[in-house]
Amino acid sequence: ANAALEKLFAPKQRSELDAMMQAKLPDNWRPNEITQDQAQSIIKKFTLRAMRRHTSDVTINNILKPLKDKTGPELLKALKFEMKAIMLSPKFLYRGLLMEKFPGQQRPVDDYELAERLSYFLWEDRPDETLMDLAMKGDLHNKETLKEQVDRMLKSPKSISLAESFGVQWLGIANLDELIKEPISHHSLRHQPVLFLNHLFTQDRPVIELISSKTTFVNQGVSGFYGQDRARMTRFSKPKGIERTKTPFEEFTLEKATWRGGIITMPGILTMNRGPIQRGTWLLRRILGVRLGEPPADIPPIKPSPRGQNLTFRERFERHRSDASCARCHEKIDPLGFSLDHYDAKGQFLQNKDALPDASGKLPTGESFKNYAELKEILVTSQKEKIVRNSVERTLSYAMCRKLTRHDQPTIDLITKNIVKDNGTWKDLFVEIVNSLPFRETIFAEKIKG
Repeated sequence: ANAALEKLFAPKQRSELDAMMQAKLPDNWRPNEITQDQAQSIIKKFTLRAMRRHTSDVTINNILKPLKDKTGPELLKALKFEMKAIMLSPKFLYRGLLMEKFPGQQRPVDDYELAERLSYFLWEDRPDETLMDLAMKGDLHNKETLKEQVDRMLKSPKSISLAESFGVQWLGIANLDELIKEPISHHSLRHQPVLFLNHLFTQDRPVIELISSKTTFVNQGVSGFYGQDRARMTRFSKPKGIERTKTPFEEFTLEKATWRGGIITMPGILTMNRGPIQRGTWLLRRILGVRLGEPPADIPPIKPSPRGQNLTFRERFERHRSDASCARCHEKIDPLGFSLDHYDAKGQFLQNKDALPDASGKLPTGESFKNYAELKEILVTSQKEKIVRNSVERTLSYAMCRKLTRHDQPTIDLITKNIVKDNGTWKDLFVEIVNSLPFRETIFAEKIKG
């Protein structure tokens, strides 16, 4: 809180102080010269922003009382103390505490709470002036207005937080932070999927393009994963004397690299999930939404090939999973994981090898495939509803900042049905969520403390 206040009153933040005081300060103005009128203006504006809603005159006057009759440095010290107290209060740190409560009832949240939910969902930030104005007028509960605001907010640079926060949490992309220590490789492998997710979320792309898309994002660090398509990428000239450096990404349309496309075959995703078991488990949990139990603690290691036999890992693993308790999960994990065996541990596609590993498989549904390309076709057709449902559940949980319960199931069912039927986009999904009952209403506890 102290650092934030010092930053606010620093010369570089003068435009922010101008906005709070609703007046242009002279270039030679110093914080110690603050007047009572200026302090009052700052408190009123700061409290509105900090509490994320209109604050009563009684509350404002109580905050201003300690500032009365003070001038110069004493006034500045008292002002900072009151601002710090606001930033340390539960009403600033937690959401929903200032909303009128109705014990034991289900009610629509008020417009200020709705503005908060919308802003922290799409921007991971407090509501801006436009949302606050709409909340003050009581217009946010209009469904068309909410749709317009989603469209406006997705066009803002702040919407990158959806990919950087929600996307990274959902897909476990932060696992690359521990796995890849070399900064240039880390930058390339970690940022590529985030930029791709941002493209899907903000450019009104179909939800199922998460799995199959001709669009990707490339820089010099990942260009080597794209075969002959690399020749069409923009060339980057390194500064003289620099051996390696981080390079910018460009949006890129795939043509010949048919083994890429979608989130699953991105180099970073394949790198952080090394081996068929990790890859299959990740696909089941993160993409298809299948809940798997934790493996037993006493699993024996996979035995090496018997003397005189040169068995592949897949052949040795078939013997390993013969235990019935293991087979129950592995019949789901293994077909998905081994489908990606044409990609090595670093995510490189093994296109020029004479003898490729066996990437065929059969899903528990009975659907068979020869390689990942054929599996992808299954994922975007017969498995599409599962993928969309998982996307809906993950997004709704993030938007609500909580785990979902059985009471959310009708909402999940309805949104999934609409997205599948209309080949809905991510923006359609976001609009459906902000107009849903869980997002717009709340149930108050029978007894409310405080």
